[in-house]
Amino acid sequence: MKVLYAFQGTGNGHVARAQEIIPILKKYASVDTLISGHQSQLKTDFPIDFKHRGVSLLYNKTGGISYRKILFENNFFKAFNEIRQIKLDQYDLIINDYEPLTAWACKFRDIKMLELSHQASMSFKETPKPDKKDFFGELILNHYCPSKDKIGFHFENYHPQIKKPVIRRKIRNLNPVKKGFYVVYLPSFSDENITKVLSQIAVEWKVFSKYTKIHQQINNVEISPIDETYFLECFESCDGILCNAGFEGPAEALFMNKKLFVIPIHNQYEQECNACALDKIGIPNSKILGVEEIKNWVNSDIYFKANYPDDIEDIILNDVLTF
Repeated sequence: MKVLYAFQGTGNGHVARAQEIIPILKKYASVDTLISGHQSQLKTDFPIDFKHRGVSLLYNKTGGISYRKILFENNFFKAFNEIRQIKLDQYDLIINDYEPLTAWACKFRDIKMLELSHQASMSFKETPKPDKKDFFGELILNHYCPSKDKIGFHFENYHPQIKKPVIRRKIRNLNPVKKGFYVVYLPSFSDENITKVLSQIAVEWKVFSKYTKIHQQINNVEISPIDETYFLECFESCDGILCNAGFEGPAEALFMNKKLFVIPIHNQYEQECNACALDKIGIPNSKILGVEEIKNWVNSDIYFKANYPDDIEDIILNDVLTF
């Protein structure tokens, strides 16, 4: 069997999941990989056969999506040409983790494709969502990566076609302890905005930033460039995680029994849905990076230990390769 695994390069979650899934797929099939997008800070530890710049969601430095950047920093004409040129006829199975070029190519050519992603879980009515629906957000979720057949990942099994998160081996191998400091990963905020708030809260903060290339210490706030080894070391030993309301990062924090506070990126409907799901299990969230909100969380004792089984190989064998 020859498989194409196409995945999104915007954000780190898709890359982290691919690092677990692709080695398993390669045990049972010949696998080509394709990535599009240009906002991930994680590097793959496997070869990528096809790379495309694609279309990425881009953000400003105050916690929100930047429609100006999306419009002017993505090359939509080139993306359309890439959709036309992608060769798919040689594959027995096409798996898609929210990668738009391959998804649209399959749609235009009426080729069967399986979406295997967190975003796929949003298609099921059982998935928690805010009471106030976001028409534009729903439009993006439904049409950015069009697909008919879906297996989703989410914090809970809200539907039989929704599986629990894929926790990467590097996280499962850690031995979590609590040493009194907090890890911060808020790439939608500038370092200046983060430091201004966190320096008013008297605990140690370790901020990982895509905006800096050097280590800095500003009062009680340490700012470091993205470095997976150091991040995992801090993640293992911290008391809690302050991050955007993505999926894989919060899931890993829950798995590690760390305190968690999430701030959904403004106008990012998927993250608002994630925050809603986390709220239902008691995880605090806020639409702003506010001193009082973060201070109250630090002074609280809110933990939720998630049970996320190591069952991705069973899912691949029983649900994916039999598709």
